[in-house]
Amino acid sequence: MSNHLARAFPLLGSRLATMSLADLPTPVSLASFSTGARRHTISIKHDDVSGSAYGGNKLRKLEYILQQARDKGAKRVATFGTIDSHHAVATAYYARHAGFECTCFLMHQAPQPAARKALQFHLQNGTEIVRYGGTRHKRVNTMRKYAQGRNAWVVPIGGSSWRGAVGFINAGLEIAAQIAAGDLPCPARIYIATGTMGTTAGLALGLALSGLSIEIQAVRVTEEMVANEFALHKLMNKTATMLHAIDPAFPADLAQRTSVRFRNEFVGDGYARTNDATERAIEVARNELGMSLESTYTGKAMAALLHDLSTGFDEPVLFWNTFSSRELQVDAQLEPDYDRLPKEFARYFD
Repeated sequence: MSNHLARAFPLLGSRLATMSLADLPTPVSLASFSTGARRHTISIKHDDVSGSAYGGNKLRKLEYILQQARDKGAKRVATFGTIDSHHAVATAYYARHAGFECTCFLMHQAPQPAARKALQFHLQNGTEIVRYGGTRHKRVNTMRKYAQGRNAWVVPIGGSSWRGAVGFINAGLEIAAQIAAGDLPCPARIYIATGTMGTTAGLALGLALSGLSIEIQAVRVTEEMVANEFALHKLMNKTATMLHAIDPAFPADLAQRTSVRFRNEFVGDGYARTNDATERAIEVARNELGMSLESTYTGKAMAALLHDLSTGFDEPVLFWNTFSSRELQVDAQLEPDYDRLPKEFARYFD
């Protein structure tokens, strides 16, 4: 049974419906590699293959979020992200396949090759693409124009609501079951990229619920105003409180039992901006581990892991791969259609 949370709390499972999207449980593996004169073995959690068409960490959240949209009778799903946001891509893809129309409010970011491909995907997918930014007043007016009166269910950026975090409570229980089955050694630390914090919040709660003493290394990849310890604990507390209200058997004080260390030293010059440590980590992952990472999220999380191993840390560690390894089927020759694409996004096709 992949829904460990529903098995542990049957009342919660009966009251918190999910849409079956992800292929769970995702596999784990052990990998060895050398850095200098030392050889290391790490565990890897492969959420990169969480979906047959498009994987990554977003599916676990979307299983709960899209089912809620369906329960509320929504016809359209709207969400937010930067140009090549994996959350926006995953939401648009799975919303369409679940029968929803989809609007993505997209913001500019540092130019990267993936940006063009993401926009081509949205055009091919039929996503309604809206330029989002400017003053708060302008953003509010944009949301009103494209969301109000359209029977739209608005999904927060990154899917990081209390309901989205529930997907990763289940993930924490899932990895605990894999450890108990002997599929991997119990790690002292889990390294995971932390953007809007829903993934980290849910995983921390799930591990605490399992009783495992594992410290999450939350490798910050966004601005500190978005990802910080205060906001993380607020989200964890809200998630536990809401689940306790649905099922009193769920511990309301669970957030106080979590173990998370925020890692701020690997964000570099900011979101979607790479650096030497990140590029080296991507190269090690590709050449030594056979993994394809990227420079916005997972490359920075791997950089933190490699740094710690280089300082002599030798307890078991696990790398949680949140980046989809499923190749999006996109027509690379698709040119921008400016009846459907904001002209401000033309720069990503240059």
